[in-house]
Amino acid sequence: MAMFESLSDRLTLSLKKISGKASLSEKNIQETLREVRMALLEADVALPVVKSFVEQVKLRALGREVGSSLNPGQQFLKVVQAELEAVMGDKNESLNLAAQPPAVVMMAGLQGAGKTTSVAKLSRYLNEREKKKIMVVSADVYRPAAIEQLKTLAAEVNAVFFPSQEDQKPVDIVKAAIAAAKTQFMDVLIIDTAGRLHVDGEMMSEIKQIHAVANPVETLFVIDAMIGQDAVNTAKAFNESLPLTGIILTKVDGDARGGAALSVRQITGKPIKFLGVGEKTDALEPFHPERIASRILGMGDVLSLIEDVERKVDKKKAEKLAQKVVKGKRFDLEDLRDQLQQMKNLGGMAGMMDKLPGMGNMAQLAQQNQASSQFDRMECIINSMTPKERKNPDVLNGSRKRRITLGSGTSIQDLNRLLKQHKQMGKMMKKMKGKGMQNMMRGMGGMMPPGEGMPPGGLTKF
Repeated sequence: MAMFESLSDRLTLSLKKISGKASLSEKNIQETLREVRMALLEADVALPVVKSFVEQVKLRALGREVGSSLNPGQQFLKVVQAELEAVMGDKNESLNLAAQPPAVVMMAGLQGAGKTTSVAKLSRYLNEREKKKIMVVSADVYRPAAIEQLKTLAAEVNAVFFPSQEDQKPVDIVKAAIAAAKTQFMDVLIIDTAGRLHVDGEMMSEIKQIHAVANPVETLFVIDAMIGQDAVNTAKAFNESLPLTGIILTKVDGDARGGAALSVRQITGKPIKFLGVGEKTDALEPFHPERIASRILGMGDVLSLIEDVERKVDKKKAEKLAQKVVKGKRFDLEDLRDQLQQMKNLGGMAGMMDKLPGMGNMAQLAQQNQASSQFDRMECIINSMTPKERKNPDVLNGSRKRRITLGSGTSIQDLNRLLKQHKQMGKMMKKMKGKGMQNMMRGMGGMMPPGEGMPPGGLTKF
């Protein structure tokens, strides 16, 4: 996730200087806090939020909890982390769907914030993780093709689409959708509302009417993280007109500063419930302040990584490979291709490293070296082989290699590098024959252990 990249770099640098110190004075605390303050302002965090944050950290740092501790530098870091969490909300706040079905969830926000996509992402999230039956409806009668877009997305995410027309009144659409959701025994009805390019009176009065008719259990404000300070002002305006229950922050992957995430909770008093972290319909993460604070301070987010692995890894394939290796069978190119696909599902090297403690910078390197396009190229080479060649790469002679590289649009060096890498991984797998390997593969979901079995700079040179 690119979010917080620059903030994380700045903060880790300034906090590193202080965390090793055996004793803290008011002077070095002041210096560090000045750097922290600059880092937050540059990350587009709202000024009142920066002020109160720095004030709180200073109070606690000069107080007893840091001064009297055995390792004041480390303790100072803990204070910063705790205060970051407090700014963003103390814990993850999930949706409150405990209502007489259907529980109505209403989406509000400006045009282009990603409301319709967020409706689809949320539908998929609730369907897959909470096993809910979802109906979606669009009350956006102004934007051309808005209704059509939701219809397409609904089919993709296994949600029931309630049809609406551009000549209907939004309030009538919502009434009809609620009636249909009741008769079809839906668990949740998600309403997509119209956005405007800016906050205006007409829009606000319409959305208030919809809210009155729908009586939603959740009114979520969808906001684009990339508009920085403006995001906070818009949230404030909506919050004054609508009883918001939470916020979905979208396009988080495109914003390296991350200021909106740190400001929006404090300014509106409403919790961020989800982060939209990409284009795909599964790119929605519950917002955990403690994990985000840890990521900002370069301490990784191992819990989210474990959840990713649990959810996205193909257990059957992992088990099959584990069995194969335990029995001492050969690790072939089909297996390598499975491994590459698993890695891609987890967001590739960069996506994984981003969540490992102290690996944030490595994640950037992996991204710069375009790990995912290297995975694609490797996969492409393997796809250009015959099943026989994949099972037994030793048969690859000069003419076969030429055919494969022509078919995959790659060079002989690319192919030889892949074969070398595969050979090294095969040797490693052989060494790990037996139960130990089986347990490790099961735990990791069959992903290739980063670093091992890769030639120096392995994937980066591909």
